[in-house]
Amino acid sequence: MALSLAFSPCPNDTFVFHALVHGLVPGAPPVEVTYADVDVTNTAAQQGAYDIVKVSYAALPWLLDDYQLLPCGGALGRGCGPLVLTRGDRTDLTGATVAVPGDRTTAYLLFRLWAQGQQPARIEVVPFHEIMPGVAAGRYDAGLVIHEARFTYHRHGLTALVDLGEWWESDTGLPIPLGAILARRGTVDPVAAADWIRASVRQAWADPAGTREYVLAHAQEMEPDVVDQHIALYVNEFTADLGEDGYRAVDALLRRAAVAGLTPTAPQISSSLATAWTR
Repeated sequence: MALSLAFSPCPNDTFVFHALVHGLVPGAPPVEVTYADVDVTNTAAQQGAYDIVKVSYAALPWLLDDYQLLPCGGALGRGCGPLVLTRGDRTDLTGATVAVPGDRTTAYLLFRLWAQGQQPARIEVVPFHEIMPGVAAGRYDAGLVIHEARFTYHRHGLTALVDLGEWWESDTGLPIPLGAILARRGTVDPVAAADWIRASVRQAWADPAGTREYVLAHAQEMEPDVVDQHIALYVNEFTADLGEDGYRAVDALLRRAAVAGLTPTAPQISSSLATAWTR
């Protein structure tokens, strides 16, 4: 029986899951794939829509009763945080209209933690690909962007007001947790699922050219050099294994969010599956 698997069409996800999707991981079951932006998967996972799913770390407080966090396959790192973009030299967002990619994304949670004390007049959830053009055209005073936008925002004549990754890292000393991979409890063996995903990551690293056609087919007209930068930045040692720093980063994010009253309190995030990687 095929497992249902959902992740974004972004290059880091298609690169990571190429081998699993194409039946190249020995012992792994077939999968039925849904490609969707993380704002969609965050919502769908609340209804238990998928067996294995990529979501925002910020959504975990609503999902951990039904899903287990896996120690691999996600997006976490350094120098890879969301950016807040404007058209000029604005230094404060009080009274501003801000476009964000989703209300339960890690990017938006980081924005809310950073922006405490500022009072934007309006927050609008906007499809990711519409944010930079919308800010450039004056429909929004600022935009919160992720992923490849950090390589291309200059083309829209925009300025980075803050790099939320740099802010987070300087404040905590920890990497920034962005996207998590979850396995549905009672449906998927989390240790087996982690083994399949880690094997898929290893195959992608061993033969990146083998993933190329698949990655580019889903890259939404992204230029090949931007695709390469995207993968190099977001597929890193934390993709293979969160490790103690990764778990500490996730726990710090969720603890801060709960203390600030931005999310429900989540269970402590720890390396409960760390032994899976010693085999």
